[in-house]
Amino acid sequence: MLNNKKPLTLCEKILSTHLTDGVLENEKEIGIRIDQTLTQDATGTMAYLEFEAMNIPSVKTELSVAYVDHNTLQNGFENADDHLFIQSAAEKYGLYYSRPGNGICHQVHLERFGVPGKTLVGSDSHTPTAGGLGMLAFGAGGLDVAAAMAGMPYYITMPKIIKVELTGVLPAHASAKDVSLKLLQILGVKGGVGYIIEWGGEGIKTLSVPERATITNMGTELGATSSIFPSDDRTREFLKAQGREKDYISIAADDNATYDRIIKINLSEIEPMVACPHSPDNVKSVDEIGEIKVDQVCIGSCTNSSIIDLERAASILDGRVASPGVSLTISPGSKQVLTMISQNGTLSKLLNSGSRILECACGPCIGMGMSPNSGGVSLRTFNRNFYGRSGTRDAKVYLVSPEVAAASAINGVLTNPKKYSDDLERAGRAIPENFTINDAFIIAPHSEEKRKSIELLRGPNIKGLPTAEKLGKKLRLEVSLKVEDNITTDHIMPAGGKILPFRSNIPKLSEFCFQVVDDAFSKRAKEMGNSCIIGGDNYGQGSSREHAALVPMYLGVRAVITKSFARIHKANLINFGILPLCFENPLDYEKVRNDSVVEIEITERNIIVKIDGEHIPVIYEFTDRQWDILKAGGLLNYIGNH
Repeated sequence: MLNNKKPLTLCEKILSTHLTDGVLENEKEIGIRIDQTLTQDATGTMAYLEFEAMNIPSVKTELSVAYVDHNTLQNGFENADDHLFIQSAAEKYGLYYSRPGNGICHQVHLERFGVPGKTLVGSDSHTPTAGGLGMLAFGAGGLDVAAAMAGMPYYITMPKIIKVELTGVLPAHASAKDVSLKLLQILGVKGGVGYIIEWGGEGIKTLSVPERATITNMGTELGATSSIFPSDDRTREFLKAQGREKDYISIAADDNATYDRIIKINLSEIEPMVACPHSPDNVKSVDEIGEIKVDQVCIGSCTNSSIIDLERAASILDGRVASPGVSLTISPGSKQVLTMISQNGTLSKLLNSGSRILECACGPCIGMGMSPNSGGVSLRTFNRNFYGRSGTRDAKVYLVSPEVAAASAINGVLTNPKKYSDDLERAGRAIPENFTINDAFIIAPHSEEKRKSIELLRGPNIKGLPTAEKLGKKLRLEVSLKVEDNITTDHIMPAGGKILPFRSNIPKLSEFCFQVVDDAFSKRAKEMGNSCIIGGDNYGQGSSREHAALVPMYLGVRAVITKSFARIHKANLINFGILPLCFENPLDYEKVRNDSVVEIEITERNIIVKIDGEHIPVIYEFTDRQWDILKAGGLLNYIGNH
């Protein structure tokens, strides 16, 4: 525990009241009591299959919500069947169920369920969006979320804490998205690994909750464990407008709290920024890049689909028409947002500009439709621009603010919205005094008695859970794949409209594993039986999708040796019984060939690795709990043994 006399950071305050195991010291494993969980449908089916396997009759959290927002493109029966399964699981186990069309999980959770000072874990890497409301929220694999629903602690390594201190006021033509991109320019996609990012300073008072949520959403792209703002008068303002003022508490860091690093950003100096292909940290200013031709503009996603985002975009588009060469789409973040922009005239402005209005869902962000033209330039207000994620491999995807997106759509080239400052000044940044509230698309939990008679609805595409073998003392593994730095979960287990419908069918899904990198991987790994993957730095960055570990496990991958791992992916590998190891000397990566043989010997807590007969020192940092999970062949087996 912490010394009560020590001034505490905001994160330490929340962690100290939720600590179940361990001590709040850097690099130590801690267990945290989780108040709320969320799932979305791309990860939810598997999470509820895992929860079912735990034989627990009801969720044990204060509140859990199942959202449908990813797999909403229904080309066949698969997605619809998954939605029915998730709805039946919510009804059986006591969750709220947000129906298709109600909105993106992070936007809706912010509107209707998030509570300051509470903990949240979700099977989506952008769950820290709720940090904009003063929640301590974590993205995790579905199995970790299932365990949290079962009342088990969520385990992380105690992070260090970066404070980002904001001063000044954003210029009219700049936005919260630009603040996020500025921090990505400073820290890079690995700069937040092992850290929670806590936002403070006088400048935060100028940012509304939706703007704060944009910033905490983008913290995921830094590799951060979480991101959080204090809960203050702006938080109360938002909750009151949502009819939820009773959920408000004030919580902030102590004045003299100690941080591991402090970064200062003057909002008054922020300029419109762009993340260039193919990484969120490849950041330059709009003016640096110049007037590149634009083919597509997509406004929306869990990062930028609030009513403020759409009203500010509409202020630029109002009375103007998108360039003839630009395809412009708008995805409202929730049914609430769509209802309100239809009531206040914003929707008409967007329609009259030539926008194509998509449903309230993730849509193009996860490759679910709206792939760009061949070699096209797409400006997106999203959080990721990884290679191939859009569905068009040779597309060039740039991440921008809604203001840059709208200005560029009108002009047909990348455009600084500074020329529309007068329109943006008039639009302002204020949230509505009262949001339109209609929770008809959220199904509340049934009574405990009614839940007993509910059966889970399984379509033919929903297959059983594969399980890993127990970890033996000696492994002889051929290398099935060697990849470079910054391999994302989109590389390992792609998304998109053709692949996502098979998330509950692991045998079929396995055919697409590493397809972006090597079409022959799946077949080769199956033929090898047991194998090893070799990776570079930051292996597994991006999404929390556990399928990027589950599917390789199904294909016989027993170990992954890299220069370094992304946090969530390493945890997912352990959860599915795959041994994650790091080269002690990164130069040893160069010694490994595509046809190398890896021999691993495990004695007690020691691991010896030979590659092609040569001893290669490796780093492995496992707690006793993680060792036991690996030896059991994954978390489900471990839970079954306890």
